[in-house]
Formats: sequence, structure tokens, C-alpha cells
Amino acid sequence: MELYHNTGNLLASKDRDYLLSSTAEPVQVKISDLEGKVIGLYFSANWYPSCRNFNKLLVGVYEQLKSNGCDFEIVFVSSDEDLGAFDGYRETMPWLSVPFSDLETKRALNRQFDVEGIPCLIFLQPDGSALHDGVELIYKYGVEAFPFTKEKLGELQRKERIKHENQTLTNLLTDPGRDYLWNPTMTRKVPVDSLTGKTVGLYFSAQWCIPCAKFTPKLISIYHKIMQSLEGQGRDDDFEIIFVSYDRDQSSFVSYHGTMPWLALPFGDLTVRNLAKYFDVQGIPCLVIIGPDGKTVTKQGRNLMNLYQENAYPFTDAKLELLEKEKEEEAKKLPRRDYHEGHHHELTLVSEGSGGGPFICCDCEEQGCGWAYQCLGCGYEVHPRCMRAVDPPNAGSVKDG
Repeated sequence: MELYHNTGNLLASKDRDYLLSSTAEPVQVKISDLEGKVIGLYFSANWYPSCRNFNKLLVGVYEQLKSNGCDFEIVFVSSDEDLGAFDGYRETMPWLSVPFSDLETKRALNRQFDVEGIPCLIFLQPDGSALHDGVELIYKYGVEAFPFTKEKLGELQRKERIKHENQTLTNLLTDPGRDYLWNPTMTRKVPVDSLTGKTVGLYFSAQWCIPCAKFTPKLISIYHKIMQSLEGQGRDDDFEIIFVSYDRDQSSFVSYHGTMPWLALPFGDLTVRNLAKYFDVQGIPCLVIIGPDGKTVTKQGRNLMNLYQENAYPFTDAKLELLEKEKEEEAKKLPRRDYHEGHHHELTLVSEGSGGGPFICCDCEEQGCGWAYQCLGCGYEVHPRCMRAVDPPNAGSVKDG
């Protein structure tokens, strides 16, 4: 934890000793009124969807803490593009703001706390110490994280570690009033205990989500291929997926689940929120894989499905190591440079050790890592499997094999 001994000096300027309230006609609130409180410096902007999504969650946490009488305040540090956007966004927030016109203070705060992206939430303690992981803390622990100290974070992490060590499929998916899941047609309740000993995917998704709409058909196809392979081995009971709905209403849930061949948690069940918090789900679609022992295998199921399709099953470290070796061997046979029909520049084959790394494929729009074809001029990248080779635009050029 870093120390910032005078919060007032951080938030005030030469000509200003106040902050603005969130009301339509803002009231000036003295910065000195914050003395002795835990303060969250909230760097955000109306134009960025991730900020707007996080803002809704933060409002709920803030209001609950204030209703509990906690000595806590948030100060909005805007990255909005104009005063109108700032005012509109500020009015959705029940906390204070640095005036939009005070560019000097906003820039100084961004430099002071080395803000590299938004949303960013930094907690300042009355003793001058600061905790920089506020967004992650709110997503993961909510009000439980107050007063947002290093000691409290350590306590929560110890509890979480114990909970993960004692994790079973039953305690993940049931609650005192429910021990079942819905079958795909919503006509039969399937006992959670019947899944014990299986590899299980928890699929966090929603009908309204555009990336989900793209990934779900792919996941259905891969699911059927995995099940066919297991059936051929006499092991068709070894794998299942469970839909964890982020839908906004029951009818959307029923409609969306009707397209899926797997089980689902009931719509609106408290377990949905608990699972999202437990696995720190910050975006959908998300696929968490639980092993036959009830322990978490990986939270990167979506990425592994995109990389290896049905071959990713059962998602264990040993299987992934084998797939990585196979991919390395396959890469040796690929041309070092080639042209792709979806891009007009030459693409170069790269790996994590030669300028590559995690990327979003510009062809299928899914995540990738490891080997990729990359345009060294503009950053365009595609999975090797997405390459559709075409002749170079200049006659007589030769591909390097």
C-alpha cells in the first residue's frame, strides 16, 4: 500500500476547496467534510460501456454501505468528452465529483495514481494509505470488502481459499430450497447429485449478449461432438454443461435455453449471482470447467473451446500440454508469411516468443493466444485455422514456406 498523507490536497485546487454533489443542480460540498472517511477515487467515463456496467454495480454497493452508516464516500474523476456527457453521467451517481472544468486536478490525479485504464477505483484510507484494486474488489466481494484495507483483503482471500478447497458440485449448485436443475425442455427436474463425478461446464450467457449469440452455436456444435466421442467410448455420462442465465426476464431465459441441449439453473435463482461472484465473472460469455472431483479446472473454457474445439476436453493441464505440443508441431509446417483474403497486407506467422501473445482474431472475433498470423504494419491478427490464403497482390511475388 502506498501512502498519500493529505487527501484534501489531492482533491483541491488553488481556487477550489469543494466537490460537486450528484443532484441536477449540483451543491458544493467542502472537501474538509471528507476528513476521517474512506474515499474511493472513481476514474470513469460515460462513453465507455465497461464503465457504465460497473457503475450500476458500484451504485448498489455505495448505497448499501451508506445505509449501514459506514464512513465512506466516492469521488468521481471524469474522463468524459464534454460537459453535457459529464453532467448526464454524474446524475446517475449518488456520490461527489471533481468539477469537469478542473482539468489540472483530474490530470494530476491520473498521474499520481498511474491510471492506465477505466473504470479504475482507488481506495484512500484516513491514514493516507491507498489500495489500487478497487474495481476487482467490488466485482469480487462487494460490500464485504469494506473498509477496503490490505488486512480486510487478506481476510477475504483466506476465506475464499478455504471455500475453494472445500468446493463440491453440490455446494456450488444447490441452495437450502433447491437441489435440482432444469432439463433442456424445462419439463423435468434433474438432481444436482446426479452430476457428481462428471466434468461440468458452467456457461454464463444471455440472449441479449451479441458475443454470446456468436459463441453459443459454436459451443452447441462442440458439445455434440464431445458427447458423440464419449458415447463411442461408452462414457456418454462423463460431461455436461449448465446454463447460468444473465437474461433480463423469464421469457428470454426460456426462449434462449430452448436452443440449448443442456441443463440450466432456474431463472433468477440466487445461486446465479453467487456463482458469478465466486468465479469473478466480469463478462459474458464465460465458461467455467469443473472437474469430476468437484474442483475448478479452469475459468478459461471459452478460450480453450475456441483454440481447440472438442479436442480441449477434458480441459486438464495434461491434455492442454499435449495440445500445445501438437500445435507447435503443426506450426512448423505452416508458411512463415502469407496473404489472407480478409486483409490486403502480408501476414507473418508469430508466436508468444516472437512478437505474438493473447489477441482477438480479426476473422472469427474470438480470443486466441500462441501462434497467429499478424500484420506487422497494422496489427491485424487471425488464428492460423482462420487463414484463407490468397495469391499476393503483386504478380511474381514468392511466398516463404
